[in-house]
Amino acid sequence: MQHAPSTARRTLLALTAAAAFGGFAATGLNLMLDAPAGAQPPPGMASVPAAAALPTAVSGVPVPSLAPMLKRVLPAVVSVTSKQRVRVNTPFGDDPVFRRMFGIPQERIAQSLGSGVIIDAQRGLVLTNNHVVEDADEVSVNLADGRTLKAEFVGSDPDTDVALMRIPAQDLTAIPMANSDRLQIGDFVVAIGNPFGVGQTVTSGIISAVGRNNLPGAGFQNFIQTDASINPGNSGGALVNLNGELVGINTASFNPRGSMAGNIGLGFAIPVNLANSIKDQLLAGGVVRRGTLGIDTQDVDAKIARGLGLAETRGAVVTRVYPGSAGAAAGLKIGDVILAANGEHIDNAEALRNFQGLQAANARVTLDVRRDGKPLQLATGLREAPKALQGAQLDERLGGASFAELPESLRRQGLAGVLVEKVVRDSRIARTGLRDGDVVLGASSGEFSDLTGFRAAMSAQPQQLVLRVLRNGRAYNVPMR
Repeated sequence: MQHAPSTARRTLLALTAAAAFGGFAATGLNLMLDAPAGAQPPPGMASVPAAAALPTAVSGVPVPSLAPMLKRVLPAVVSVTSKQRVRVNTPFGDDPVFRRMFGIPQERIAQSLGSGVIIDAQRGLVLTNNHVVEDADEVSVNLADGRTLKAEFVGSDPDTDVALMRIPAQDLTAIPMANSDRLQIGDFVVAIGNPFGVGQTVTSGIISAVGRNNLPGAGFQNFIQTDASINPGNSGGALVNLNGELVGINTASFNPRGSMAGNIGLGFAIPVNLANSIKDQLLAGGVVRRGTLGIDTQDVDAKIARGLGLAETRGAVVTRVYPGSAGAAAGLKIGDVILAANGEHIDNAEALRNFQGLQAANARVTLDVRRDGKPLQLATGLREAPKALQGAQLDERLGGASFAELPESLRRQGLAGVLVEKVVRDSRIARTGLRDGDVVLGASSGEFSDLTGFRAAMSAQPQQLVLRVLRNGRAYNVPMR
């Protein structure tokens, strides 16, 4: 649910799955692009009367129409209603007398709308965006034939904004999937969803670009860009080709004045090949496992390019190779510059991280490298990136806390480090003041940028361990005892 931005926020462009969801916000950060075109409250507006039908032929010549294709596809696109119980705070805390006197409830129900796509009629599988259902206590699906069904949450991947649900229904219609790797700029596409809660809506356009991965604020990216209108409420809906095949899951729109200002022809969708890969992993184990090279890198600037004898200022230069990592097995060395991975250009360190985040845990990767100014090609199999670590495994002073990778949306804000996922109440580390959701930026044991680096830094076991912690925009030091 997206609320109208304040004057200060209008100076920023936001693209974050959670921002379009208001009370459902997972990160709630102001980013540089518009919020995902996702959940919106039902506006209660009257339905718009249908326009008069166009003639099927003019002077005996048939008029082209998308209607036959849409008749097959529309039943597979659903509306998704999410409800979340939100606690209502008062100036007097939880005083029951005050609540009774002024009729203030302990909680309220926040309701938001999005869209979804039936991809498997036999199993009742529905794809949508993570930000449409994130933190929801109850999710229901409204079918095109009028049925309303309670949805079962199967799993989600916040870093690609993909979620999977299951509905217990018969006589469903599913959309066949296309190969999104074959999309070309200029291909015609149709977007289907439930914008602003007005009801199922169809818009059309072309593919404006493919492989967009430089949008600040989103997670791992490989977006399809389209000029088909994508507005709030369209999130999780279908982007289809003229054969009625699913090519993408609509997820975000761009507008410098905020999502409530409407569409200006810059919409983004998750390629169906990526969404399908995430779906398979969620069905197999409920979690998404990603591969990593196990290296630290930084951008190649003009000074580094001159020092390394590079013809152009681009690439990711290796600054650290962790022992036992895929990068070490490949033979990567400090000072190597990675210019491409599996043929995909790597312009900077963020592009390399994005590439790794879209790979499976055991994916094979071929790297185009410059070493001492000479071209070199290295091949390796990625190794699974750790998702979380228990503090006690790293240092007894961290016992009672678990640490996880930062959400990729936070990394695109410029943050580096690890997330404090959970702190056990009354544990040793809880008494130091560490809290759930804190971001550990650094430590006296050494520098790090992610969970792999954090584990390596903790191996130093310093006599005095101090964590540099970020909370609510403030950074401060927390001594571990």
